[in-house]
Amino acid sequence: MRIAELDLLVIPGWHDSEPDHWQSRWQARMSTARRVSQPDFDAPHRDVWANNIADAVRLATRPVVFIAHSVGVLAAVQAVYALQESEQGASNVKGAFFVAPPADAITAATTPLASFAGIRHTTLPFPSVLVASRSDPFCGYDEAETLSKRWDAELVDAGDSGHLNVASGHGPWPDGLIRLASLLRSLSP
Repeated sequence: MRIAELDLLVIPGWHDSEPDHWQSRWQARMSTARRVSQPDFDAPHRDVWANNIADAVRLATRPVVFIAHSVGVLAAVQAVYALQESEQGASNVKGAFFVAPPADAITAATTPLASFAGIRHTTLPFPSVLVASRSDPFCGYDEAETLSKRWDAELVDAGDSGHLNVASGHGPWPDGLIRLASLLRSLSP
C-alpha cells in the first residue's frame, strides 16, 4: 500500500518525540501521518494511552498503520487488544512498525511506566515489524526476539543502536524509513 492510501498513526513513547526524533521528522514528511496525542507524555498510563490510540483508529478514514516507539509500542499493542474485545475497528489496522519496546522488567521497575508491565503478548492480527537494538538499555535483544515471536512480527536487528532515538543518533534514520517502506509495500488493501 502507498502512504496516500493509509492513515499513519505516529505513537511516541514516554516524554513524546522531540522535533529531531525520527518519528517527528517522518510525520513532517508524510502527508497522511498524524501523532496520537496523549494527555500527559510525562506520566503515561497504559489504559489511557491505549484508549486514545483505539479512538484514533476508530476515527481513521483510511486503513491504519502504527508507527510506534518505546512504550508507545506497548500502548499500541494494548489498543489492538481493546479494539478486538470491543469488536470495533481492529480490522482497520493493517500493519505496525514497532521500534525499541521496553522490557517488562523495565516497565515494572520504572514508576511512571508501571502500568505497562504485564500486558499480554499474543499474535497480532496484521503484519508487523519490530526493530530492536543489541544495545538498547531498556530492552535486551533476547527479550525483543521473544516479543517478536509472540506478536508474529518480523524482527529487524538494528545492531548496536541504543534506544533508536535522538540520543543514540537516530534523527532522520533513513534505514528505518526503508524498512517502513518495505512493510507498507507488503500490505494488502
